[in-house]
Amino acid sequence: MPNAKPEETGDEVHSIGVDLARRILEHDARALARGITLVENGSPSAASLTAALYPHTGHAHVIGVTGPPGSGKSTLVDALTAAVRNDSRSVGIIAVDPSSPFTGGAVLGDRVRMQRHSGDAGVFIRSMASRRNPGGLAPTTRDVARTLDAFGCDVILIETVGVGQVELGIMKVADTVLVVTVPGLGDGVQTIKAGLVEIADCFIINMADRPGVQQAVGDLKTMLTLGGAEERRRRWNPPVLETIATNGTGVPAVWEACQRHERVLATDNRMGRSHDRLRDEVVEEVQRRVGAYVGEELSRNGSMEPVLAAVMRRELDPTAAAASIVRERLTRPN
Repeated sequence: MPNAKPEETGDEVHSIGVDLARRILEHDARALARGITLVENGSPSAASLTAALYPHTGHAHVIGVTGPPGSGKSTLVDALTAAVRNDSRSVGIIAVDPSSPFTGGAVLGDRVRMQRHSGDAGVFIRSMASRRNPGGLAPTTRDVARTLDAFGCDVILIETVGVGQVELGIMKVADTVLVVTVPGLGDGVQTIKAGLVEIADCFIINMADRPGVQQAVGDLKTMLTLGGAEERRRRWNPPVLETIATNGTGVPAVWEACQRHERVLATDNRMGRSHDRLRDEVVEEVQRRVGAYVGEELSRNGSMEPVLAAVMRRELDPTAAAASIVRERLTRPN
């Protein structure tokens, strides 16, 4: 049996991440691909990679494209990429595909729809599996976007899974959110349910050559008058635009709207989004680490078993059981 490869030390792991970051900052596309793979797989060296890249981020305009399945998001992203490239700006594309709830696998087929950009050095396309993550994004989408940002992509397009009513996670990543719908699917009602009126910076009615497009435009404009007057709406009113992404009709207007929105963000300190998103990200990471720590501790020492037994005997409800565990494991005496 061949000798097993020795495990890398902590210093070696750190060195791998730092060296890869250096190459990414030098615009090495192979290093970028490898770095994204490390981030996506949660490799030990990913932490040092993302830490080294973080000071070089915050320059790209991140545009999220969300909406129901079948609304033509991939085709729109492909056409929008062409419009951005016409302005001589580089583009990074993150296409998130749904994972199977049974096998965990994903088709990752969006590259097939974007073949015309495959030979363009100014376009980097990465498909990612959602890995059963709710919210339309993969768990590491945010860090992958930052990696593309540090690499030097001017614009980053993120296409969400298309799961409909729970795709609010894109707000935590994108500067500009495009909500795509099509005529005749009753998506006006779905938009109200999902809260997409609040997160959309631009509404796109794709397949505008279908019957019912004017009704869809009217419904969306009516909903915008009912969507609340949050702080960030004071300087930006989401436009409702019509496109036929298959032939590019209306797509330049979408790109122009994205640029106008970027200018508004720049003059208004991104309307507080950057501060709020970073704060939420730190809180989420603390919660994740605390949850992981508690889970590991309870599994290792078996201290959770008596509480679970009490729950099984109906002597203690799950909420009270959780409160008991928190008191015992995390609450310090005054």
